Amino acid sequence: MTLSLVVLLGVLLPVLYRVLITPGRAADWAGRHFVASAYGLPPREVLDSRRPGPPPPGHRTEERQSVAEAAREGDWRSAERYVAAAGEDWDERWARLELLQQVAQEDDAWLDAWRTAEPGNCDAATLHASLMVHRAWEIRGGGYAHEVWPADMRHFRAMLPAAIKQARQAALLDPANPGPWVVMITAARGAQYSHDEFEPLWEELVARAPHHYEGHWQALQYWCAKWFGSDREMLRFARQAVHKAPPGSPLAGIYLHALNELSDGPSFVLSVTPMTRSMLKRVAASFDGVAPDDERLPVLRHLLAHYMLRAMLYGPALEQFRLIGPWCGAQPWRRNGNPVLAFEAARGTAAKLSRARPTTTPPVYGMGR
Repeated sequence: MTLSLVVLLGVLLPVLYRVLITPGRAADWAGRHFVASAYGLPPREVLDSRRPGPPPPGHRTEERQSVAEAAREGDWRSAERYVAAAGEDWDERWARLELLQQVAQEDDAWLDAWRTAEPGNCDAATLHASLMVHRAWEIRGGGYAHEVWPADMRHFRAMLPAAIKQARQAALLDPANPGPWVVMITAARGAQYSHDEFEPLWEELVARAPHHYEGHWQALQYWCAKWFGSDREMLRFARQAVHKAPPGSPLAGIYLHALNELSDGPSFVLSVTPMTRSMLKRVAASFDGVAPDDERLPVLRHLLAHYMLRAMLYGPALEQFRLIGPWCGAQPWRRNGNPVLAFEAARGTAAKLSRARPTTTPPVYGMGR
């Protein structure tokens, strides 16, 4: 055995031990000895796998139900006021359009009435274009291209140009509104847009809303390897989102979605590099400024805790688990069947390997309050 090989093994073996052996032993310890309350975490018996985080405030739920019910009864004016009330908070405006889209998927007669009564309303036109895109995706389904019936794929691709045309017409009705451009960004990958065709759409979107969360998520899908980008291009795009995330926005969470895209691959192993760790810490710091009741935040905190564990950032992961509280109904813990067991093992691993000392101080749970 050469000296260089001996040196290489001396470096790799401790790393492999920490990555492959140590977490397994910690998970075993968690199953036998972990007492969550001793680490400022809610006990296992109160864990709730029904949701990733607390339900939205009652007044918000009541407002949504009221608007949805009014629309189902044909009252499009309530929908118009609901969207307009978001003003230039473009993320909130888009979230309200998404709620109305769900209603319109069941019955869009009220939307047709709205568009007839107000043909110059950008929100109504955007909602119609978005509904066209989603109906096309329903035909295609969520599988990989080779899993889709050829007839369904042809129908899907035939529907998207019309949807993009509708979105372009909507954009003319309110040039400052980024909504139509989000629709076009969403449709672009299904319409097989080249990079040269996609980039102008992206530039139009960020000129109007440079930090639009849904717009970034849809663009991330375009840049991932299964569509028209690569792992490298997707990660570069996601890191840019982290760097430009403004205070109060969960935009840095786009990086976590990029890691999630990678983890769907058959042989994914998180690259534990200084850059990865730095990005995860930066994402965590960004989340500190996001409003606690932002409904995107719980899912993102679960992803952050999950990938911090895989990056061996055990102390920061433990802090995320404290902020998460008793909610464990999120994707990382559902993959293997029993989210409570998976969540408990992850929390226990973070507690054990962070070398945190048990405490008798009564716990206060972040999102679980």
